[in-house]
Amino acid sequence: MKLSNNLISIEVAPHGAELVSLVRKGREYMWSGDAAFWNRRAPILFPAVGKPFNNEIRIDGQVFTMKQHGFARDCEFEEAGEGLLVMKDVRPENYPYRFALEAQYKLDGNRVDITWTVVNLDKRDLYAQIGAHPAFTLPDYDPADEVHGYVRYYDACNRPVCPVVVSDLEDGNRVPRPEPVHLPAEMPITNETFAHDAWIIEEMQVAATELCDKDGVAFLRVDSPLAEAYGIWAPYKPGCPFVCLEPWNGLCDKKGFTGDIANRTYIHRVAPGEKYSFLYSITIL
Repeated sequence: MKLSNNLISIEVAPHGAELVSLVRKGREYMWSGDAAFWNRRAPILFPAVGKPFNNEIRIDGQVFTMKQHGFARDCEFEEAGEGLLVMKDVRPENYPYRFALEAQYKLDGNRVDITWTVVNLDKRDLYAQIGAHPAFTLPDYDPADEVHGYVRYYDACNRPVCPVVVSDLEDGNRVPRPEPVHLPAEMPITNETFAHDAWIIEEMQVAATELCDKDGVAFLRVDSPLAEAYGIWAPYKPGCPFVCLEPWNGLCDKKGFTGDIANRTYIHRVAPGEKYSFLYSITIL
């Protein structure tokens, strides 16, 4: 699916309803998906954000296998109107709910608005997490540079914020840090920024991020005012030329968590016949 106006154009793949291209004035902003670093570009994280402990979820006393970030990113979607894609009829054995998942993309000037909607078609409450994982190429990337760019953080009032990180990742699950760390409001991206894996920001501290070039000039902004958590990540590989700005309504499990899906961190309950939507936007500055 392709959409365009007089400022930007986008392309969304039917596989995973994934945003694979965002172009303004001939410049591509999305990561290419080169498998040497990471073969995805902007996957939908559903029904799990991050990794369930031991890759397991528990629903009504039953244990199901659930891989990191869920399965929506590997499902096929069909076009169902201007900018709308709907997941094909999927009934995975490891997620025993009847549901629909819709992905809506709209252009507004130099901004793309993205809405993902979970529809509960079942007769019982449905529980799910959902989040975004877009990857953006750093301009004029040179692995020899000391700094490749910067990430700026803003709160829900659009004020610069220094997020407090209280958890590290161990095998994909959260463990408490010995001491909290305060990220700078303008965080440099270096070859060592992601040596420990992703930076996980909890408790709705961040509502927007800006990605800046190596001179500190912002060129892209991601807004998600109701994001409960945020991830900042890139593979810890020499020469990796992109960074992911990830607003989430969900979070990976704490190490050792074996509770019911209803008790996962930032889980969302959708009653029968109801909908739950996750929204974020990408603006080219």
